Amino acid sequence: MASPDDPFANAIWNALHTTHQHLALSHNLALKYPADIAPFACLAENTPTALSDLHTLMAPGETTYILGDAPPPSEALLYRGATPCLQMAIPEDAYLPTISSDLPIETLTCADAPAMVALTDVAFPGFFRLRTCVMGSYFGIWNPTDPGQLIAMAGERLILDPTREVSGICTHPDHRGQGYAAALTAHVLHHQRSLRARSVLHVVSTNHAAISIYHRLGFETLREVHLHRLKRPA
Repeated sequence: MASPDDPFANAIWNALHTTHQHLALSHNLALKYPADIAPFACLAENTPTALSDLHTLMAPGETTYILGDAPPPSEALLYRGATPCLQMAIPEDAYLPTISSDLPIETLTCADAPAMVALTDVAFPGFFRLRTCVMGSYFGIWNPTDPGQLIAMAGERLILDPTREVSGICTHPDHRGQGYAAALTAHVLHHQRSLRARSVLHVVSTNHAAISIYHRLGFETLREVHLHRLKRPA
């Protein structure tokens, strides 16, 4: 278990104040990623005033998520509930899983963003956007019989060096059961280890299948956190 002052415990705030500071939209007590990058925001204080500042940064009808305590009642934003998530990390001295040399893993760029969005829209709609690719490094496997179709990918999202979040792990339903997700996750882990970074991730607390896979890969549970969904009325 990491100490309470672990920067990853408040990952969105610390990413937007460090490595991703150049991506941040800010207004007084609120910061957020642009909507075409990620649906995440953070507040300097958990107050109606801060929520009003966040409202200023959001487009009508836009939804975003904040990490931590439930926000107070607000006339500015609609509260749409919370999602419990586990924060997990691989010990920095842990053995990393072997990367399969048989799989054609390729580095992805923002030129591949439409294919990345198409894949993630099948796996977890709404979280991966056209410019999410600017947040970190991404890797994928293309369909050998349809070169324009990305069938599996994994990469990085929140980065607060030396902590780097593993994210975007998904496989198209027609290509599951081939070990692609585990191989791509291992590839990202080796990439981060080469940068002397700490590897972490978020997973929904009820996703027991994914949690089991992450444990097998060497991840340990740090804590449970809550993502609170907020919507600006249209």
